[in-house]
Order: sequence, then structure tokens, then C-alpha cells
Amino acid sequence: MNVVFVLADDLSMNLLPHMPNVQALAKDGTTFTNYTVTDSLCCPSRSSIFTGRYPHNTGVFTNSGKDGGFHLFRQAQELDTVATTLKSNGYRTGFMGKYLNEYQPVDGVRPGWTDWAVGGNAYANFNYKLNDNGTITPYGSKPEDYLTSVVQNKAVDLITDAAKRSQPFLLEIATFSPHGPYTPAPQDKDLFPGMTAPRTTAFNKHPENAPPYLAGNDLLTPQEINNLNGIYRKRAQSVQSIDRMIGSLRDTLSTAGIADRTVVVFSSDNGFHLGDHGLNVGKQTAFSTDVHVPLVAAGPGIRKNATVDQLAENIDLRPTFEDLAGLSGSDKTDGSSLVPLLRTGKPAGGWRQLSLVEHHGPKTIKPGAAADDPDKQSTKDGTPPTYTAIRTADWTFVRYLDGTTEYYDRTTDPDEMRNIAASLPAERVRNLQASVQKMVACKGSTACTAATQ
Repeated sequence: MNVVFVLADDLSMNLLPHMPNVQALAKDGTTFTNYTVTDSLCCPSRSSIFTGRYPHNTGVFTNSGKDGGFHLFRQAQELDTVATTLKSNGYRTGFMGKYLNEYQPVDGVRPGWTDWAVGGNAYANFNYKLNDNGTITPYGSKPEDYLTSVVQNKAVDLITDAAKRSQPFLLEIATFSPHGPYTPAPQDKDLFPGMTAPRTTAFNKHPENAPPYLAGNDLLTPQEINNLNGIYRKRAQSVQSIDRMIGSLRDTLSTAGIADRTVVVFSSDNGFHLGDHGLNVGKQTAFSTDVHVPLVAAGPGIRKNATVDQLAENIDLRPTFEDLAGLSGSDKTDGSSLVPLLRTGKPAGGWRQLSLVEHHGPKTIKPGAAADDPDKQSTKDGTPPTYTAIRTADWTFVRYLDGTTEYYDRTTDPDEMRNIAASLPAERVRNLQASVQKMVACKGSTACTAATQ
């Protein structure tokens, strides 16, 4: 089975209504309603996708410095990824777009990948360089240089060529959009006039009993809110090229005659908040705006117009792609294959009852290490200290390094506006703390599934 995986950057759930091709993919396939990331930050999330392991097992918690970034990932993780496994089993493996924070084109083609077209700091989508299978190629500011369009064309070429050669393949296209500066394709820059950022009950309001990092913030000013409206409009514009690409890739698979043996998957590395909980622009919190992201898959054997409510995480993608390739699961991964859920709606065996989110706050980063971090946030954007969170489909529990806790009952409080941690019975708190301890110590799919029970 071939796999085409489209991974957006910072794409939040509230952008899906503006993506008709993603909606069509969902109608033709299965959507995971409780899919979360292991850390709402680019590099740790992508590290979990590549390896199938939690941050406490990859060691990648941030985008740079002593506890994150490409240079840490390459030291201990890069030789054991979904790419190295599939390549060693005869797959053509293509990666295009954004790899890991700190990667630059001069760092070359990375282990496990047969086809490579990857940029460094290419967030503007113009005037960047790609490492194109070992050759560093500059791109300018013409409409045809728009990065999402460039990687789309390269992906179409790879699919077409692999089909002619009857090569099985894994292809990941990781866009830089809609990450800031939220640059849309030229043809989309005038869309959605008058659009404003979504207003949930959490918009520009602090939750009751908010943690100190959040409670100390002033609420947003009218000028800041007006700026958020413009950002959301640009984000909605910038996902149009991603959406068109998904449609184009699916058309290419059909034209090449391999749609019946290819699974198409769409997701994001993390979510994004815009005014939620009184925070300005950013991610990194344990709120659903940041950790709950889309996961949609369609292809042969996958149920159509279906949903899966079981908990899923980005650590499950590697074992899923390997399962689709006919490979047995490895206990070196912390995740489990989603294939049984895609095909029948039921797991093959025991399934996790908790999802884990791990995050290192700014105090753990070596001073100066993150000066050029594209995800660096101000206090008002939301800079939570180190925390661990566990969540089910119904609630979220967060434990900060200083002992502060949050608990949100999302069945009655879906926007997470009432922190009721202080009112929980002592035994309940002890059980939650024990679950956190077990999960942050787990290693391997069997142990990590057992730790959630």
C-alpha cells in the first residue's frame, strides 16, 4: 500500500470549514475526533511523528537548544524512523517541504529518504532555498515560486514516476503554511473580505482559577483583537493552496491508476490559538485549541464518511504507515497502528484510555538558544512553564512543574473555562498524579498502552 501524508504547520480545527477538499477527503474516508499531538510545538510533534515515540523517549521537547531541535534529533533518533524502516523494506520514500526546526538545506538529505526537497527558514513561502536531492536550489518571488505550489508539483512528479515504475512509496508533503507570517498564494490574497477570528465562549476571557502564567496577563485590547482578525483571514487564505494540493494529489493518483492502492492522510503538527483564553497568537498550551488537530484518512479498505472516537495521537502515525506497508509493529514505538480503527472502527486489542502531552517551558531552554525560533512567544501569546497533561475524550488534567494543576470537564465545559482542579476529591487527584507518573515513564507500545489503563 502506498501512503501520501500531507502535514500542515499550525493548522487549527477552525480552519477546516474553509477547506472543501479536506471535507471531501473526510466524506470519502474516516475522521478521528479525538486525535491530539504529544506537544503543541513543531519540532517535538514532528519528532513523535517520525519515530512513533513520546517526547520523553525522543528527548525532543523544544525547537532548539539542549532539549530540542534538529541537531538533537539527528544525534539519537534519525536512524530509526518510519522512513528508515520503509526504505529498508523496498519503499521509495519522499519528503518535501518543512523537516525539523534548525534544519538548513546545507544539512543535506537525511537518512531514510530516497527523494528530498526540503527548505530551512522558508515560512514566507517566497525567496527561500530547497535542498533538492542534494542540490541547493534558490527560489524567488514569482507566483510559480510559492512554496506549496512547488512541492505540489514535485509530489505530482514523484507519484507519476513511482506509478510508472510500479514502486511502492511513502510520500510526506509538509507545508510551511499556515504558519506565520501566514503568506497566502498570490491568487488567494483577496479572499474572505471582512472575515474575523472565531468567537467562542473562551474568546478574550481567562478561565476561572487560571494558572499563574495566564492569570497575570491583561486581556486583549481592541487593537490586538483587530490584528487577530487580520491574521485569521490570512490563515484562511493560506490554507487554500494546501487544500488545492490535496485535490490535485488525489487526481494524480487516479490518473496514474494507483488510487486503489494508496491511502491519503491529512493532519497538522499542532493547533493554534487566536484570542482564546485571553491569549494573543500562538500555541504550546494544553488547551484543545493547541493540542487537538485534524486527522483524516481515505483509501482502499478505509470506511467512508466515518468517524473514530477512540483516542489517537501522533505517535500512532509511524506504526500505522508501517502497518499499511505490511510490516509488523515494533515495540520500539510508543504508539499503535490505527489501521484496525480505520477499517472496522474497533481496535485489534487493548487501546489507550489516556492521551499524553509533554511540554518544556521557556525556563528549560538555554539562554539565547531560541533567539531565532520562529515559534518564540511573548507572555501575552502564552508561554506556559513546563507541564505534563493527560486527557480523555471528556476531560483534561494538567500538572505544572511548580505543582500547579488544572482540570477541565470538557463534557460540560468544552471551551475549558472552569478549572475545577481545587474541588476534586483528594483520592481523584492522587489517581491522576499516579497516571501522569506512569505515562511519563513508559517506553514501548505495550508498556505505554498499559500505563493508560
